[in-house]
Amino acid sequence: MTLKPVPKDSPKGESSPMYTISGLADEFGITPRTIRYYEEVGLLTSHRSTPTSHRLYDSRDRGRLKLILRGKRFGYSLAELAEILHLYDVDPTQKKQIKRTLEMGIKHLEEINEKIEELEELREEMIEFALSFLEIISEEKGDESDEMKAFIAGARAVVESMHGK
Repeated sequence: MTLKPVPKDSPKGESSPMYTISGLADEFGITPRTIRYYEEVGLLTSHRSTPTSHRLYDSRDRGRLKLILRGKRFGYSLAELAEILHLYDVDPTQKKQIKRTLEMGIKHLEEINEKIEELEELREEMIEFALSFLEIISEEKGDESDEMKAFIAGARAVVESMHGK
């Protein structure tokens, strides 16, 4: 679906693009409920002529939504995103926002590196268990069918290809 801005005259008489909630939801692959939630927690603000009229969003709101979704993907909490968005509103130079975003980003990168190390340790431990299980199953007598031999050979190939990566 193509996003179609809804034309809306700005106070200066200029036309600025306005987006519907469903248009933004489709563009970013999220649900309208997600956008309404971001409104409820104060991260976005829709523009309505009456309380019962359709929610419309301007280019600034679209940019904020894009930043929120990118931040969520990078592991930022909604509170952190609210702080970043607030800094954007109060500092037109964006230096405070960029500094704080970098501080948070570095913290998240450190957490990611820690998780990667933990996962690599877990991976090696699981590989060692798999290798020991393969030894046990290979030494067992009883089921020496072609199916079992093929399974052991295939499992060994997979586990050994992962060993030392």
